[in-house]
Amino acid sequence: MRRRAAAYAAAAAVAAAAGVGYGWWTRRLVSPAAGADPAFWGATLDTPSGEPLPLRSLLGQPLLVNFWATWCPPCVEELPLLESFYQQQKAKGWRLLGIAIDQPSAVRSWLQRSPLSFAIALGGLQGSEMSKQLGNAAGGLPFSVLFSPRGEVLERKLGQLSAADLSGWAGRI
Repeated sequence: MRRRAAAYAAAAAVAAAAGVGYGWWTRRLVSPAAGADPAFWGATLDTPSGEPLPLRSLLGQPLLVNFWATWCPPCVEELPLLESFYQQQKAKGWRLLGIAIDQPSAVRSWLQRSPLSFAIALGGLQGSEMSKQLGNAAGGLPFSVLFSPRGEVLERKLGQLSAADLSGWAGRI
């Protein structure tokens, strides 16, 4: 009986360790892929109104890019925080871009109910790939990237941002 209990305990410990390892593996951030920054800055995405947004036009100022989706509860929950951050920082030259990894119609509908003052782009599958190239190996949402005015990646975070994250990031520039 003791052997069986010990075997179950050992199996449980191995399973727990495997679960922790798998969780770490899927949530890890990796260094951006070589050439990811030029590929990002060379891309053009559509806005919800259908206008093209060349990402290169956002160079020259601090830029926070947030990959999100309407179906992602932590994404939607952090949007008011991002809106507040943008309102506080835009006079200092900051730009904020939300790249929606979602269906265009869902994004348009959501924005009609909850308008945002910062720029929104429709990323779709291209946006998901951009996120991965910028270091989001798991492809999870939300994912945020802080760029310097020269377009260099300064910070990345997979998961919901906090006020402390944003305050620290604002202090970097």
